[in-house]
Amino acid sequence: MALNDISQPRVTRWSRLSVCALAAVVAAQLLLALMPLFASEGLVERLTILFIYGILALMWNALAGYAGLLSVGQQAFFGLGAYAAVRLADAGLGAYTSMLTGAVLVGLLAVPLSLVMLRLKDGEFAIGMWVMASLAHMLVNLDTLIQGETGTSLIALQQFDPGQRRLYTYWAALAAMVLLAWGVYALLRGRVGTAAQAIRDNEEAATSVGVRVLPTKRLIFVLSAFGCAVAGALWLATAITFQPKTYFSVQWTAFMIFMVLVGGIGTYEGPILGAVIFFTIETFFGDTGVAYLIGLGATSVLFALLLPRGIWGHVEQRYGLRVLPVGYRLVVGRAAGSPPLSAQPVNTQGENP
Repeated sequence: MALNDISQPRVTRWSRLSVCALAAVVAAQLLLALMPLFASEGLVERLTILFIYGILALMWNALAGYAGLLSVGQQAFFGLGAYAAVRLADAGLGAYTSMLTGAVLVGLLAVPLSLVMLRLKDGEFAIGMWVMASLAHMLVNLDTLIQGETGTSLIALQQFDPGQRRLYTYWAALAAMVLLAWGVYALLRGRVGTAAQAIRDNEEAATSVGVRVLPTKRLIFVLSAFGCAVAGALWLATAITFQPKTYFSVQWTAFMIFMVLVGGIGTYEGPILGAVIFFTIETFFGDTGVAYLIGLGATSVLFALLLPRGIWGHVEQRYGLRVLPVGYRLVVGRAAGSPPLSAQPVNTQGENP
């Protein structure tokens, strides 16, 4: 075999599959936008919940799966997003304007908060976030508008009839999920994504080669806070009532961790798959009470032991399949017209082993 029969190795990101998948995703999002025109009221409400779960999964995966910031306190931003919406609506802003503005304010609050929290490492950061969430819960309880654990309601939503509120909340949740998902996708495909993965794998080594560690971590921390606040405000729109013990419950972070671990931490597609799986489990078994929570915990442990990379992480590792790639791959093959030397691409993305 002559040496010139072999083509040069090439680094690529897209494949025919990923191009087709991208088109399918865009088409599915357009279809979802039209869904309320012909779907039942119950389906519209359930899909709204699914979109909120998708936001939460994407935000926790960006924080932990790519930046390596393992948090068990993201319920703080979820609860603060809902609380800010209630407070702003009480001040006279419209219901949906209050939700967006409140989420932005929570994102801005995360900037000075990051100056403290990002000084903590590994387990210290995880526990620190949990403490911060508990502190936020107690402070919100002190607000006389909230009336402690009695809570209050987003009264501004009453100007809409139930049908209008259902549609507006659905479209708001879909728009938020789509914008945040594509925003995270664009971020991970750029320098920030590369820097975040380098920090996750070895922060000291990343610093030694010139990666801007603190600004990168802060950007992802603030983005995750904003996304969780959006999810909290949207959940308030579906429930109307606000009770601090519900919105600041650690179960929200537990749900995020479950979705990401099962779907595939450190992959882009994994959290989306995990959100769908969690949504399906909740739909069929959510009414079983404590048994449902025990089942989620047991499932998480099994996945951690048997499939530590999650479902999609296992698929990527075994088959080299990427639907929406954020990294690159090295492809080695023969010259055009000849069968490839290697059908399995070499991963150059730097994901978790």
